[in-house]
Amino acid sequence: MHTRSSQSDAPRTFFGPHATLRHLRRLSFLAVQLFVLFASSAGADAAALTVAAVGDVMMGSDFPAPRLPKDQGRSLLAPAAPLFQAADLALANLEGPLFLGGDPTKEPLKGRRYLFRTPPSYAQNLKRAGISFVSLANNHALDFGRDGLRSTKQALGEAGVAYAGKSGPVAEFEVRGLKVAVLALGFGAPPRSIVYPERALAEVAEIARRCDILILSVHAGAEGRGALHVAPGPELFLDEPRGDLVRFAHAAIDRGAALVIGHGPHVPRALELYKGRLIAYSLGNFATYGGVSVVGESGYAPLLTVELARDGSFEKGRVTSFLQGFQRGPVRDLKQRALRLMRRLSAEDFPGSPLSFGPDGEFRAARQP
Repeated sequence: MHTRSSQSDAPRTFFGPHATLRHLRRLSFLAVQLFVLFASSAGADAAALTVAAVGDVMMGSDFPAPRLPKDQGRSLLAPAAPLFQAADLALANLEGPLFLGGDPTKEPLKGRRYLFRTPPSYAQNLKRAGISFVSLANNHALDFGRDGLRSTKQALGEAGVAYAGKSGPVAEFEVRGLKVAVLALGFGAPPRSIVYPERALAEVAEIARRCDILILSVHAGAEGRGALHVAPGPELFLDEPRGDLVRFAHAAIDRGAALVIGHGPHVPRALELYKGRLIAYSLGNFATYGGVSVVGESGYAPLLTVELARDGSFEKGRVTSFLQGFQRGPVRDLKQRALRLMRRLSAEDFPGSPLSFGPDGEFRAARQP
C-alpha cells in the first residue's frame, strides 16, 4: 500500500505543498536581498548626469533678407530630438536674437560681419526638440541691441528653455538630487570673458562651491576651416582677441568645473580629457539655416553626449555625426565625418590625452599601461 512520506523524509523545498510560512519568509528575505544587490550594482554603473550638447544654432533669419524655413523651423531639429530628449540636459549656443523689427546695432559686411534675427515663436522649436539650455554669451546676442536681447530672454522663458548670458543669473537644474549649474562665457569685454580670465575664473570658483556639477558653455576661438586645430596661446580672428581657451579651460577645471563645452570656430575641434574632466574645444555648427557657411568641415555637425559621475568626473561619451547642407537642417551622417574628424584632431592636438574611440562614436578614458 502506498503511504505518504513523512515531512522528515520529504525533500525540503520553498515551493509546492511542503512550503511552510518560515520558508516563505526566508524566500521573501532572499528576494529583497537580491533586489537590493541588483539595484546597487545597476546604480553603480548608471551615470549620475547625462549631457547632450551641440554647437551653434541659428534657425533662420529675416535680416537683411528673409531666409526662414518653410515650416517655421518646426522640423529643423527633429532628426536630433530623440538624442536631446534622452539626456538629462541638452545644451546649444543660440546665435542671434529672437526678435521682431527693431534696428541693428551694426552694419553687415559681406565676408566679415553677419547679423541675424529670428522670430520669437521659434523658441518653441528648441523646447519641442528637447533642448533645455542655450548660451547667449556670444557675439550675435546683441545684433539688435538690448531690446533684441530682452525679447530673446522673454521668448525662451515662455517656451521653458533655460539660458545664461554674459551677465545675470546662471542656469540651475536639479537632477536626481544633484545641483547642476551651467555658466555661459564668451570673448570681448567683461564680465564672463575668457579674454579677461581672472574675473571669469573667480566666478567659476564661486559657483563651483555652491553646486555639485558645474558645466561651462564657452564661445571663443578663431573661426573657419583654417581654425580646425586648437592653437596654443591666445587666438585672434580678424584682429579681435578670442582668448586662450586651452589655458582657460584647464584653469576652470582646476577651480571646480566638471565639463567645458566650446563653440564659436564654426568647425568641430578636438576633445581633451584633463584631470578626469572632458573639454570639447568646439562643436562647430549644428543648425545654422542659410546664415553660416556649411562648406566642407563647416557642415560637419557633431552631437556630443557625455555621461558624468556624481562628482562630475567623466565616465564615457559619444559623438553622433550629423551633416548640414545649405538651407537645410542637420541630418544623420552615415559616413560619420564629424566623428572621424574629431577623433583625428584629438589625437593630433592632444596626444597625451587618454581618450579611446570606438567605431560607433563612443569614447572612454584609455587604459594606462
